[in-house]
Amino acid sequence: VQLQASGGGLVQAGGSLRLSCAASGRTFSDYAMGWFRQAPGKEREFVARINRNGVITAYADSVKGRFTISRDMSKNTLYLQMNSLKPEDAAVYYCGADRYGDGSRWRTINYWGQGTLVTVSS
Repeated sequence: VQLQASGGGLVQAGGSLRLSCAASGRTFSDYAMGWFRQAPGKEREFVARINRNGVITAYADSVKGRFTISRDMSKNTLYLQMNSLKPEDAAVYYCGADRYGDGSRWRTINYWGQGTLVTVSS
């Protein structure tokens, strides 16, 4: 599956952004999906995941209550709504498709989007 991430940008602390990840090439519903992020000098970390039918979601503690992951099966698109952004949320955000896992472990991600940069000014 090909993944195209978009929606990153520069936002002030406390602001909001919505990331999108458009999928093509394979059956979108066959994959659990996840969002990960990587800040300079840090390892890629899990942010949020959603199961194949969009019912079950999970979040890293650092974003719980501020971020919402969702997927639109009719549009083959994954979203990440990010509210109350903090400077520590700044990173390159990646979407990933996980054929056999739950979308929370980067080692089991089969396909990655190209990443979209989120910058948060204080």
